[in-house]
Amino acid sequence: MIKPITKDLYYIGVDDTTIDLFESQYPVPEGMSYNSYLLLDSKIAIFDTTDARTVEQWGEQLTKALDGRKPDYLIVHHVEPDHSALAMKLLEQYPGLTVVASQKAVQLLSQFFPGFDFASRAMVVREGDELCLGEHTLRFIMAPMVHWPEVMVSYDTKDQTLFSADAFGKFGALSVSGFTDQEDTDWACEARRYYFNICGKYGVPVQTLLRKVSALDVKRICPLHGPVLADTIADCVALYSTWSAYQAEKKGVLIAHASIHGGTAQAAQMLATMLEQRGIDHSVIDLCREDVSYAVEDAFMFDRVVLAASSYDSGVFPPMQNLIHHLTAKNWQNKNVAIIENGSWAPSAAKTIKDMLANAKNINIIEPVITIKSRLSDENIQQLEMLSQTI
Repeated sequence: MIKPITKDLYYIGVDDTTIDLFESQYPVPEGMSYNSYLLLDSKIAIFDTTDARTVEQWGEQLTKALDGRKPDYLIVHHVEPDHSALAMKLLEQYPGLTVVASQKAVQLLSQFFPGFDFASRAMVVREGDELCLGEHTLRFIMAPMVHWPEVMVSYDTKDQTLFSADAFGKFGALSVSGFTDQEDTDWACEARRYYFNICGKYGVPVQTLLRKVSALDVKRICPLHGPVLADTIADCVALYSTWSAYQAEKKGVLIAHASIHGGTAQAAQMLATMLEQRGIDHSVIDLCREDVSYAVEDAFMFDRVVLAASSYDSGVFPPMQNLIHHLTAKNWQNKNVAIIENGSWAPSAAKTIKDMLANAKNINIIEPVITIKSRLSDENIQQLEMLSQTI
């Protein structure tokens, strides 16, 4: 779609409603937006391209929006292929086009397009460099590891627009969620799942970027995924500050369970009922049937987590092992964790879970561990009641 944002700035991004897995791993039932922008001034700048899946539609929109003019600059905030897939084609199509990017971005572009000489067509920018387009001046801010090492963001000093790369992005097509935050009334939900699963590991670099942009007067944020933000910037920045500091967003409990024959699932559901009776906010996720990205989201969001799993091959049932792998890979920390294990003859899940969490920061294991042997006993039910009180 082509949509005006300001007098000179246009959205020329594309929705992909046919994709099932973003980055070949994250379910996107409402599709995905690949955002690209066009700034028309004395000099014309394209802000990023889109994914190869959308090449034809994006090319048609760019041509229509240019209306016979030729672009001068391609600003590359992030080299990941869903944003740079058409970079080489553009440079071939417009011989006068210059790539504006960080030094690392130029190197990575050459890797994604072997044999093409990006260096000779590039303007390498560094922290604080500016590019005058006429009425508009772009200031470049380096944002390495948010979430790749080459990432930068840019700031239009005239219209006070921040082009934020993957920061402040979310899952979902704009045709579903809405083009702006006025239309998107539930930004945080899929923005949270997007952040923790994609950028969650890089809290420190995100905090660094937040400090850099805090000195700017930002009237709108144009991310590479998701709606353009204007009215809710303060709320979104506050959430990013909480998320990137690895602090819980809400008081509540995630109960994540991995059950082979139903006994562990029964315990998880019984505990959920007890928490509900106590008025405790909670969610229950079946790791065997729901995608792990949703469990990662809730594990970061809540301040308490219950991990309930069957023992398996002298370890833990693989769906739980998978969740803990994802959590520790994303620097999960600062949580109170209770463990429920099930083992018919040699319970091993709890020890394996504790071993896997041993190097995670500030994880407090709530004792005692509850051990089920095949099915809930009367003693186990009493233990669950005690756990619900402790939680």
